[in-house]
Amino acid sequence: MTSPLPKSCIIGAGPCGLTTGKALKERGLPYDCFDASDNVGGNWYFGNPNGLSSAYRMLHIDSSKTRSQFADYPMPAEYPDFPHHSQILQYFRDYADHFGLRSNISFRTKVTQCERTADGRWDVHLHTGEKKSYDSLFVCNGHHWDARWPEPAFPGQFNGRLMHSHDYKDSEEFRGKRVVVLGMGNSAMDISVECAYVADEVYLAARRGAHIVPKYVWGRPLDQWVAPSMPYWAIRMIAGFMVWVQIGTYKKYGLPQPDHRMLEAHQSVSTAIYDRLAHGDIGIKPNISHFQGNNVYFVDGTSVEADVVVFCTGYKVTFPFFDSSFLSAPDNDLPLYLRMIKPGINNLFFMGLCQPLGAIFPIAERQAILAAEYLAGRCALPNEQEMTDDMNRERDKMLKRYVRSKRHTMQVDFDPFMQKLARVMSRGRKEATLPGYVSPVQGQVEHSPTSAGKGSLAQVGHKA
Repeated sequence: MTSPLPKSCIIGAGPCGLTTGKALKERGLPYDCFDASDNVGGNWYFGNPNGLSSAYRMLHIDSSKTRSQFADYPMPAEYPDFPHHSQILQYFRDYADHFGLRSNISFRTKVTQCERTADGRWDVHLHTGEKKSYDSLFVCNGHHWDARWPEPAFPGQFNGRLMHSHDYKDSEEFRGKRVVVLGMGNSAMDISVECAYVADEVYLAARRGAHIVPKYVWGRPLDQWVAPSMPYWAIRMIAGFMVWVQIGTYKKYGLPQPDHRMLEAHQSVSTAIYDRLAHGDIGIKPNISHFQGNNVYFVDGTSVEADVVVFCTGYKVTFPFFDSSFLSAPDNDLPLYLRMIKPGINNLFFMGLCQPLGAIFPIAERQAILAAEYLAGRCALPNEQEMTDDMNRERDKMLKRYVRSKRHTMQVDFDPFMQKLARVMSRGRKEATLPGYVSPVQGQVEHSPTSAGKGSLAQVGHKA
C-alpha cells in the first residue's frame, strides 16, 4: 500500500530547493532532497565544490534585499540594500537551520537519472547506484551553471585565453593584462568594472545595445520605486525617466543605443559601470568579428591586442538527469504553466525556472507553496487544456514584447507574476472544497504498472 501522503524528491539545496522543502514540511508532506555539494547555497555558494556555482568574489545581489527576501524570513536589518554573496549565502544557511531543513538533505549525493514509470511515479537514480521511488519530483537545479559559448564560434585563432564568465572568480588573475569582455548583461558589467581596477586595458564589446539601469535613483533602490499595481507601460515610462535623469544618454558614455525600448529585454543593473566609463577606464567596442594571434577584431574594422577574452554569453537550460527524448529545452525554450508545470504531468514541478524582471527567490517561494498545497489536497489545479491555453497566451505575450533571443524565453514581470500565482492559489483552494474534487492524496492507488491512468498522482488533483 502507498503512504497516505505523496512523497517528493527535491533536486538541489539552493534557495529554490530550500523553500520547496520548507513548504512541503509545513504541510506534513514527506520528501528527500539531494544535492551534489557539501552544504546548502547552490549558485550562491562561492567556491562550491560541485563546480557549478557561477558566483565570483565581488558578486552582490542585483535586486534590493527587501524585494529579494522570503516572505516569512526577512534578511537581517544590518544587511546593506544590495548584500554581498557571502551574506546571501549566510541568509540561506540560517534559513535552513531556522526551519530545520537540513535533516532531509543528502549532501554529496548527485541525481544521475529520473525516469517516469508506467504508473506516473518517478524512479530517481543516485550516483551511489541507489534507486528511490517518489510520487512527485521537484527540479531545483538552477539555470546558471551550464555555460553557453558564442554560437557559432568566432573564426580565427586566438593566442591568449578564451574563457566564459562562469569560470571568472577574481579580477586579480587579470592584473596587468589586456582584457576584452563580450556581453552587456549583469556579469559583463561586473567583470569589466572589476577588471578596470587591476588590468592594463579593458574593453567591453557589445553584441547589441542594452538598457543599463543604476541600482539607486534619488538615494533609493530603483526596484523600490515600483508599485505592484503599476501597469507595464507606466513602469516603463517612469523607469525610463528616472534612468535618464540619473545618467543622461547612453551616447554620453560611448555605449551603443539599444534597438528596443526599456523592459523589452532583460535590462542590466549597474551603477559602477558609468563611473568607470566616465573615467575612461573601459573602452567600448562593437561585436567581435574574428581573432588573429593576440588581436581581437571587431565588426567596425578596429582591433585591439588582448591577453584574455571573457565571454559573458549566458547559460544553457539543461537537465542532465532527464532523457532528452522525454524533456529538454532546445534554445532555452521550455514552455510551462506558471513557469513550473508541464501540462499533463502534474507531479513534476520546476522551481524558479524563470528570468524575472525582479527577484527570483520570492517567486520560487510562492511556486513552492502552490505546489505543496496541491500535493496536500488543499488546492486544485486547472485541467490540462486550461493550463495549455494559459501557457500559450503568456508565451505569445512574452514573444511579442521581448527581443528575440535565447535570453528571453522565460521572462516574467515580478509583481504581476506574483499576483497571478496568488490568484491561482486562491481559486484552487476554493475549488478543492467543491464536491467531486479528487485530491492527489485521495487519488493515491497501488503503485503497479496496471494502475496507470486509474488515479495515479499525475492524473488527479485538477478540476474536471
